This record gives sequence, C-alpha cells and structure tokens, in this order.
Amino acid sequence: MKSRSSDDFKTPAIAVDYLVPYLPESWTIWECAWGEGYLAKHLSNRGYYVVGDPNWDFFTTEPPFYHCIITNPPYSMKDKFLERCYILDKPFALLLPLTALEGKKRGALYNLYGIQLIIPNKRINFITPSGEGSGAWFQVAWFTWKFNLSRDLIFVSL
Repeated sequence: MKSRSSDDFKTPAIAVDYLVPYLPESWTIWECAWGEGYLAKHLSNRGYYVVGDPNWDFFTTEPPFYHCIITNPPYSMKDKFLERCYILDKPFALLLPLTALEGKKRGALYNLYGIQLIIPNKRINFITPSGEGSGAWFQVAWFTWKFNLSRDLIFVSL
C-alpha cells in the first residue's frame, strides 16, 4: 500500500507495550498496513500470531482467518481505514493521533459504532524513514472497537 512519505513512521515497541494488557493472548492478529513489519515483529515477540503481507491491499484483501485488526495506518488514510475496519466487523486497534477524534466523517462513524481509546501519558518516539527515533509532535492513542474495555478512555503510564 502506497502512502505519502509523511505517513512513513514505523511503530516502536513501546506502542505495543501499552496495548498488550488489553489483547487476548489467543487472538490471531491481522496487521493490515504491514510496511516493513515493525508492528508485526513487536506483536510476534510477545507471543501473538500475526498474519499479513506488505503486498496485500487492505481495501481488497482479507485473510481467511483472524480475530482482530491491529495496525498503525497511514494517517492520511485514517478515514478509509476506520470505515473499512467497521465494515469488516472484527475487533480493531488503530494507532492514530488524538486529532482523529475530530472531523464530521469520523464523528459520524464513532456515533454509529462507538470507539474506545487507550491513551499513553506521553508522546511516543516513532522510527523515521532515516532509521532514527523521532519524538512525535502529536499525541497518539490506540483507537479500539470491540475490545470490551472497562471504560471508553483508559489512560496508561509509559
């Protein structure tokens, strides 16, 4: 899946660390925006079975079996990813900027389907195209659906 270079921020392990306590160990995970496989590797290192392929198109392809979708999608395509995730009707966790709470289209989706967030207490450092870690100039959270969290907003300490 092609995205703008400004979308090319790879997921660091710490982002997975604060999602794992809410993720059933038995779930097979579809990482649908595979990229270079950072997120899949971090999940696999924690014992999860991850399916996906960097050549699959999330909007036209679906693996034969999975329990949930977990990904850090290109932020320029967040509306399309959210809409597709709801249509697939599987639990999902999308790592998105908190500003993804804004907007008419996303607001309508959240109103119709619901959304729960897992929010860290500080910004995370993404892995940039140069391979360097870079502090984000924005706050991110895991936007989840059908994870049956105890509250709609969960704040975690990193």
